[in-house]
Amino acid sequence: MNGNSPIISINSVSKTFPGGVQALDNVDLEICEGEFFALLGPSGCGKTTLLRILAGFEIPSTGDVFIDGKNMHRVVPNRRPVNMVFQSYAVFPHMTVADNVAYGLKVSGAERREIPGRVQDALDLVQLGEYGQRRPGQLSGGQVQRVALARALVKKPRVLLLDEPLSALDAQLRETMQLELVRLQQTVGITFVIVTHDQNEALSMADRIAVMDQGKVLQVARPGELYEFPRDRFVAEFIGKTNLFEGTNVGWEAGILSLLVNGLGRVELPCAEHLNHDVGLAVRPEKMLLLDERPDHGYLAFEAQVEKIAYYGSESRVFLATNRGLALEVSIRNDTRAAADEQISGLRWVAWRPEDTLILPD
Repeated sequence: MNGNSPIISINSVSKTFPGGVQALDNVDLEICEGEFFALLGPSGCGKTTLLRILAGFEIPSTGDVFIDGKNMHRVVPNRRPVNMVFQSYAVFPHMTVADNVAYGLKVSGAERREIPGRVQDALDLVQLGEYGQRRPGQLSGGQVQRVALARALVKKPRVLLLDEPLSALDAQLRETMQLELVRLQQTVGITFVIVTHDQNEALSMADRIAVMDQGKVLQVARPGELYEFPRDRFVAEFIGKTNLFEGTNVGWEAGILSLLVNGLGRVELPCAEHLNHDVGLAVRPEKMLLLDERPDHGYLAFEAQVEKIAYYGSESRVFLATNRGLALEVSIRNDTRAAADEQISGLRWVAWRPEDTLILPD
């Protein structure tokens, strides 16, 4: 955590919908005051249900939710110290931008004389200060999203909840708005909780990330820790690209784990824990080297046939297969024009340092 005290505590929360569909399964989670927190996972993992429980739009079947030290049991949405930006933004097309932002203040009974100034401050915050008299139909997708953000922030919530807020934007605008959301969160200093299925979105914005699957929280960590030290195979595969192998344990001695890996043969890895069971292995594509000759003994090395190359500008992904049929993916930097144009083919050596191999529970 970031050192601040929790503003949200989720204790043993489960949610079962009619028909026996379990969306959440005994979730425990703490979110700190002032952090940008991401709920990340595939469709149907329960992340949106959890966000809606925080907002008060769903009631947990079991468990408790505390926000700002208060139990939210039976607290209706408009009485909670949170506000929510929906995936569709839900702005009113017949209202001006200023009226959209003012709407929440008016229905909550804010002092009439305070409203214009607060609306202008909110629009300035999202860099729409000159757009108050326009209607949503006259704005771009990114600007409409800013209106939704201003409308949520104008009420000065303790927590801002964001449900897939960038999914409707094109790739370039999405990247711009990722940076804008981080700037906005740092400016206002309140807690942001974002739901996303996009790993790059979560990694680039969040202070911490909770990876979810099948209603459970699998791991909570900072982005770098999550990427470099995933706790299980699902997290390793969901966060970034990775090469996954199956390892049959054939012995552990003096900090060295010996494995038979399907498609590679015998592999020896440093392992402080005395393991007596089979494991999974993962190696990130950028940790691998693509060589013309076998490297020295400091590397694990295997000969493989180049099958396909995918060019992505700053990097290329090289797909290979060993003579035992194991698929490998290697990422190489295109540092020069020559590197980008180079034709990689034939048999190559794929190598990586043993310590770059992640050992995962079977």
